[in-house]
Amino acid sequence: MAHVLPLAKRVEVVAHLVEGAGIRPTSRLTGVSQPAILSLLLRVGEGCERLHNRLVRDVDCRVVQVDEIWSYVQKKQARVKPGDSPEVGEAYVFVGMASASKLIISYRVGKRDDENTAAFIEDLRARLVTVPQLYSDGWAPYVAAVGSSFAGSVDYAQVVKHYNRKPRRDDDHRYEPPRDPFITKTPVFGVPDMKRASTSHVERQNLTIRMHIRRFTRLCNGFSKRLPHHKAAVALHMAFYNFCRPHEALRVTPAMEAGLADHVWSVEELVTAALAEAPTEPPKPKALKLPEPPAGAPTAPARALPNGRGFLRLVGSAPAAPVAPTEPPSSEPPPAPGPRRMMQLSLFGDETS
Repeated sequence: MAHVLPLAKRVEVVAHLVEGAGIRPTSRLTGVSQPAILSLLLRVGEGCERLHNRLVRDVDCRVVQVDEIWSYVQKKQARVKPGDSPEVGEAYVFVGMASASKLIISYRVGKRDDENTAAFIEDLRARLVTVPQLYSDGWAPYVAAVGSSFAGSVDYAQVVKHYNRKPRRDDDHRYEPPRDPFITKTPVFGVPDMKRASTSHVERQNLTIRMHIRRFTRLCNGFSKRLPHHKAAVALHMAFYNFCRPHEALRVTPAMEAGLADHVWSVEELVTAALAEAPTEPPKPKALKLPEPPAGAPTAPARALPNGRGFLRLVGSAPAAPVAPTEPPSSEPPPAPGPRRMMQLSLFGDETS
């Protein structure tokens, strides 16, 4: 008969993993063997992925930021040989986050290529119900992926940070190269708010990932050796972050702020729900609605285009036509009509020609 870990021991193991402990430290702290920890991580991680697939749907948010965080499996991409497994090498994590609620809406682990970019944006689109303000970095495949998945129902801009690769004048060597004090913002689709265009929130989430998943810590030997365990660790973190970890600024979890949960989940509740979660169908895209204007602001005219191609919206306003001054009525009879002369009115003034 196979040995099965009691629930309390499973919760203890997972509690160490989600707080950034590696497999070996977790084994020493809990007394559970490394193979048992890896097996539990795989089952709980796959359950968290199914849990995210079922619960994180119909997200109503206005601003969404997307980014990719670098990681690798077994060896870095420069050391991959032609005969190695396709799972070896770079394993980027695409992350889509709601800026206001800090909810991780969508994520995907894979190579940084066109195929994974398109699949990530397609999944992000399927979980939204409101036309978003979408901001990303300058990764080129985002343009085609966003255009194909959102079909015009998006306000999208790219935010590119320029790094200065020139050597420093002094002898101070830093891990990160110095950056120039400017950022380039480029509108791509729709009418993005260029003043608020930013990827700072999702970039801060990248730091949270590296602090809570030992496999993402730079310059150490805690990297993943197999892709399934790497994906499981990412899925476990995303579920823990959304449902169990109260955000310091929000004072509630991102899932509670987004209206997807009514309380802070415990690690035991997460483990129990993940192990019992059954597979479900991925979400299907729903027709996006325009966001409600702020209180007191007028509603701009808009009309949905046929075949789900987006919206025809009024952006800004045309210059107001000049109004001629009114004169008091005269008691004298009007003059007799003279010969008719062709006149052309100016659009922006009161002169005639």
